[in-house]
Amino acid sequence: MNLGTLFRPKTLAVIGVSLTNEKHPANVIYNKNNFRLQAKVFPVNDRGGIYQGEKVYASILEIPEKIDLAVIATRAEVVPKMITECIQAGAAGAVVISGGFAERGRKDLQDRMVAIAKEAEFPFIGPNCLGIYSPPYVDTFFIPSERMVRPEKGRVGLISQSGGILVDHMIKLAGEGIGLSKAVSIGNKALIRELDLLNYFLDDPEINVIAFYIEGFEGREGREFVLRAGSCPKPVVVLKSGKTSLGVQAVSSHTASMAGDYEVFSAVLAQHGVVEAKDQFELISFCEAFSCYQKPIDGRIGIITGSGGHGTIAVDACISHGFSVPSLSDQDQWEIRKRVSPRIQTIASFNNPIDLTGSAVDDDFIEAAKFLSKKEEFDCIMILLLPHIPGITSDSAARLSQIYWQEGKPIIAYVPHVDKYLMFVEGFQLNKIPVAHSIEEAVHMAEALRRHQPC
Repeated sequence: MNLGTLFRPKTLAVIGVSLTNEKHPANVIYNKNNFRLQAKVFPVNDRGGIYQGEKVYASILEIPEKIDLAVIATRAEVVPKMITECIQAGAAGAVVISGGFAERGRKDLQDRMVAIAKEAEFPFIGPNCLGIYSPPYVDTFFIPSERMVRPEKGRVGLISQSGGILVDHMIKLAGEGIGLSKAVSIGNKALIRELDLLNYFLDDPEINVIAFYIEGFEGREGREFVLRAGSCPKPVVVLKSGKTSLGVQAVSSHTASMAGDYEVFSAVLAQHGVVEAKDQFELISFCEAFSCYQKPIDGRIGIITGSGGHGTIAVDACISHGFSVPSLSDQDQWEIRKRVSPRIQTIASFNNPIDLTGSAVDDDFIEAAKFLSKKEEFDCIMILLLPHIPGITSDSAARLSQIYWQEGKPIIAYVPHVDKYLMFVEGFQLNKIPVAHSIEEAVHMAEALRRHQPC
């Protein structure tokens, strides 16, 4: 099945638009696409009529143009008929927003819909989902425009069984300044499933990292997914729910999925180099790291700081996660000492971590970072930049970022995320350097790079 048109439709039919209820999901979807996005949108309601001055078609079969994507937001009982009419109209695919299928004990209704679609090789997302967010082409989320939190355009592709979790991830991505390419809520995933979307996102040149929220699989589907994800050249991040007995029950009632044995699934992910996020915070951190770097590291960390306490915490965090923090030789320490400002040469510490003290200036951080970037003993540099140090200027983050582009060794930065220091945060992020809001998060970003070991 060709999924490309689902994400870049030129024409969109919204089936189920109400003439009396402006808050109906179909109306929300119609309005946001009609006013904000690029596809030509047609409203459909079996009663026909006029909506906002536009003709409402009684059926998709009456629309005079070929439809690339149909969004179905009707009662569950009529969805199989709507799928049939979409196929007859030559539509390229659909998103089924409607709920009331297997998750509510109506697997027979869901199976009928799937059988119709499979026979015609007609792809659809859902049911019981939010569907597709693919700006500037289409947004099938029934969330009013004024309530949507939209991350900047970026390189992350998100796939989630839960629409609510997907929206939550988008909010967190936006808050951290991480760009999003496409997002898909698959709900009951009756036809198009994780593996289908993994294969599609793998070939999408706009996506560098693929992240999943997964509730469960059926049969051997989980094994097939892990094998494909493990051979994928792009980083794949997985957040799995249903880790406990009560969580398994919740999964079943939510999307009618089989949660399976979490411990086995987690072990297989690790075995095949697929990065597992233990919680939402890790998933967001991992996405930021992989948005910038796809090359794995072994985990030999060089640390540069302006505060001895921060350096100590970073060392402890690195060691607790199994990283090494190699010491610098006396010769290396002497080399760095002679490159920094004379006023800190006698008070700074030049072992790893390199503590430049609160008297450091931009050039001191630059010289230390340049030196470590050339040393084979390190495969990742962690810079703990504290903007309250008097000698640090707002140019420091952008200047430090250029060292990565010159030397090619990954840099992970820590800057406190408060409004006063936003210019420093953006100085890294706009130059494609991941920047954490805590030292522990910076270590998590390094952990992501180490876990990603493609087979």
